[in-house]
Amino acid sequence: MPEDRKKYYITTPIYYVNDKPHIGSAYPTIAADVLARLHRQLGEDVFFQTGTDEHGAKIAQAAGAAGKKPKEFADEISAKFAFAWDQLGIAPDKFIRTTDPEHEQAVEKFLNKLKASGKLYEGEYEGLYCVGHEAFIKEAELVNGVCPDHKTKPQHLKEKNWFFKLFEYQKVLEEKINNDEFVIRPQTRKNEVLSFIRAGLEDIAISRPNVKWGIPLPWDKKQTVYVWIEALFNYCSGIGYGADEAQFQRFWPADIHLVGKDLTRFHCIIWPALLLAIEEKIPLKVYAHGFFTINGEKISKSLGNVIDPNDWVAKYGADAVRYFLLREVPFGQDGDVSEEKLKARYNGDLANGLGNLFSRVTDMIEKYLKGDIGEFIKSPKDLSEASEAFYNLDFSEGLVAVWKEIAWANQLIDKSKPWELVKTEPEKVKELLLNLAALLYDIAKKLAPILPETAQQIKQVLESGDIKKSPPLFQKIS
Repeated sequence: MPEDRKKYYITTPIYYVNDKPHIGSAYPTIAADVLARLHRQLGEDVFFQTGTDEHGAKIAQAAGAAGKKPKEFADEISAKFAFAWDQLGIAPDKFIRTTDPEHEQAVEKFLNKLKASGKLYEGEYEGLYCVGHEAFIKEAELVNGVCPDHKTKPQHLKEKNWFFKLFEYQKVLEEKINNDEFVIRPQTRKNEVLSFIRAGLEDIAISRPNVKWGIPLPWDKKQTVYVWIEALFNYCSGIGYGADEAQFQRFWPADIHLVGKDLTRFHCIIWPALLLAIEEKIPLKVYAHGFFTINGEKISKSLGNVIDPNDWVAKYGADAVRYFLLREVPFGQDGDVSEEKLKARYNGDLANGLGNLFSRVTDMIEKYLKGDIGEFIKSPKDLSEASEAFYNLDFSEGLVAVWKEIAWANQLIDKSKPWELVKTEPEKVKELLLNLAALLYDIAKKLAPILPETAQQIKQVLESGDIKKSPPLFQKIS
């Protein structure tokens, strides 16, 4: 790659393999895929990484319950994530697994560097431990004595651990976040993180004893590194830390980490502090998305109200699912999803909106222009508003802007009545159809990152030079 070519490194969280993927985990992965495609359109050198988080006590428990060894269990569930992302048209440059030897080696190098920094010490910790979080939580975070996310009562543990001097990074983190040297968005999440830091940071345990399914500390084999500490380092190991120095230097720091809003403390406080300790650059931006709900309750594997994205893809197609998830809920906010809402968007926006416009325009071009549109002309509408919104992760508003022009075009056809006008003013009909074809082509280019298959289908037909009656883009579902 030419060294002067701008790079763009985007990541999703890596997903815990205690159960199969669901719509909630598909959401940021689709968004990351869209951003990767957008930046490739700009000619940038893009690296898009996702993957699975496979160590820890919770995985060992889930494997045992399934009658399998942890690695065997992780292999099966990780493959389900890779398959689901493929079904959704998600194309990462790297699908990392924390059981990859390269990752484990990179983590060992990172741990040794962290130890050499003088920012670790051995101590004892006593507190409430949530197995679901694989972390200690404070009593103030409990609701009616249970973890609000997992609805389980935490264990009371007293352990000897290795600790990281997080407290020492309080001032520098506050400064970097406050002045947007380290960008956290949406603003509400930035405010939450700053509030948490200002309340006072405490040193954190980075290891646990008696956890066999994990990566041992190089200097203390009785301890394994906390699964979420190790998982955070995937962002470095996946691009070659400790193995491919040129690639690592090319892409690090990450341009953006997409994470769920429940992961902001890990990614916006602990992660940059660990990187500062080993004298690596910190990420440029963290963007926290909201949660989907069903009947007002967060979608959660532990609660059992999971929607398998493969089921929706089988019925509605990958593009429809991608469109629905990014259109229905503004990225960064919480929102309710359901198959009923997906079906309404499918029949309304996709079949009656874009699909109808495509069929009408191509049918009339075949009928009135003998399928020939000649050279492409400039689109009568400017869709730059949509592009700007997409780049700023405002996918919903960008799609609203595109569909406003789709509605305009359909209304223009209704008002112009080309089937009548062609009898008296065929040149006006030709001008109208060429304008509509140009708009459709521009719409296809704008939608390509979000609806890649549909956009390709539209472009292929319009570029063919001999437009014939095409099958519908979206068959209405009753």
